[in-house]
Amino acid sequence: MTPLTDLLIRRIRQTGPMSLAEFMSDCLLHPEHGYYTTRDPLGAGGDFTTAPEISQMFGEIIGLCLAQNWLDQGAPSPFVLAEIGPGRGTLMADILRVTKTVPGLHAALQVHLIEASPTLKAAQAKALAAYQVTWLESVMGLPEAPLWLVANEFFDALPIRQFTRDGAGWREAQVGLADGTLTLGLSAAAPMPKLAPRMSDTKDGDIVETCPAAAPIVTEIATRIAQYGGAAVFVDYGDWRSLGDTFQALEAHQMVDPLARPGSADLTAHVAFEALAHAAQNAGAVVSQMIPQGMLLGRLGISARAEALATKLSGDALKSHIAAFDRLTSPAEMGTLFKALALAPTAKLLPPGFDA
Repeated sequence: MTPLTDLLIRRIRQTGPMSLAEFMSDCLLHPEHGYYTTRDPLGAGGDFTTAPEISQMFGEIIGLCLAQNWLDQGAPSPFVLAEIGPGRGTLMADILRVTKTVPGLHAALQVHLIEASPTLKAAQAKALAAYQVTWLESVMGLPEAPLWLVANEFFDALPIRQFTRDGAGWREAQVGLADGTLTLGLSAAAPMPKLAPRMSDTKDGDIVETCPAAAPIVTEIATRIAQYGGAAVFVDYGDWRSLGDTFQALEAHQMVDPLARPGSADLTAHVAFEALAHAAQNAGAVVSQMIPQGMLLGRLGISARAEALATKLSGDALKSHIAAFDRLTSPAEMGTLFKALALAPTAKLLPPGFDA
């Protein structure tokens, strides 16, 4: 039993079962016992590894993509370069390193990081010590200016609600108690007007997940891009539309029971990119087609970059480099599971790789 387990049990005894979204929010962001507020979850010694931690190539490729789009939009100055959920700062550090040679870009940029974890803020400050960085609690605080933003494995960690179809209604997944132990259950069936469009492509027993926190975030980003220019690139694992149970927990790089050790495991769910796209379009931005990560990196020239780096390597370092390339691009690894979506002011100003 973790310290958070006891708090959750007492809360459920007092107020009844909680939604999956409430459970996830407490587990990830509780101010004293939350997963992200108490640890650095990344790398071999953590619970999972993201693309920027696998290879510098990921950040370099994304960085040059954003830089080219900045040039394509007339190189506005000043502009905001932002990242949501920036982990250890590795992705932003790679982006800043590779864009140093782009004339005028570093003189024009203002780096903003949206981060809730004090532990990760400290890691980001160390990784980006050479740069002036502004930290924000939410995208609401972003300046009203041209915005180039990246979000890699951010939306998958936002709390979800999960619904099981039951006739003409839906039963919501809830965390309750059974013999004093946390357990998953379902509410009584009820109509869900927001899920009415899903009645045509689901049947009894099908599971649909929603992410209430995602749309307001995307709306803020898209509103700025539509009004002031810029672009956003979202990379995450998931698919266009939610269907099925994707709620999961990772601890020490292994799948674990999400209810077993609240606050000690990373809780995630697959991203439904359709919902992100609709929020962005409603806010006035143009949205690219969703494409696999491997396809995006391929279009942006990762093979040439990998070959260039390989000429300086040998032995185990070369083997690791080849393995990293495969992990980022192979359909059997992250290449197909992870998807990418871009926002821009107009279709002609979509970032490279998304405009094909």
